[in-house]
Amino acid sequence: MQHDHSDSIKRLKIIEGHIRGIQRMLEKDQYCIDIIRQIQAVGAALNKISANLLDQHLNTCLLSAIQSNDPTEQERVLGEITEVFETSQKI
Repeated sequence: MQHDHSDSIKRLKIIEGHIRGIQRMLEKDQYCIDIIRQIQAVGAALNKISANLLDQHLNTCLLSAIQSNDPTEQERVLGEITEVFETSQKI
């Protein structure tokens, strides 16, 4: 299934610029709290992309699996979602 990732790609390019900015802040030995705030902003931006991708996945791939009436495919897709949440809890 083809997805439109243009918004996520645009956001990642912005995040890439922010990361380069953080690198410059470190090179210039700027105030640690300011650097941490920028790192937190990048983390929040990545979380937003992740949430958007999950929403897209639930509304396309998961729905397709449920509608397919294929129990193996349904279990596979649900297992993937469970795995993603379990992994996020370990981070």
